[in-house]
Amino acid sequence: MLKTIKKKNSAPYTCKICKLSYKDKRWADKCEAWCRNSKSCNLEITKHAIKSRNAMKI
Repeated sequence: MLKTIKKKNSAPYTCKICKLSYKDKRWADKCEAWCRNSKSCNLEITKHAIKSRNAMKI
């Protein structure tokens, strides 16, 4: 008999302002608050971002 493993919601959380994605909602919320208040990105927060297959190439 096969064992079914249920995975947690694997969709990443995304900052609505800079569009960076995070596995943890807490980091996405911190990123969005920072972006909204300072109009910039914080390296201590963005280092927790995940790589996206659809990321824009600059």
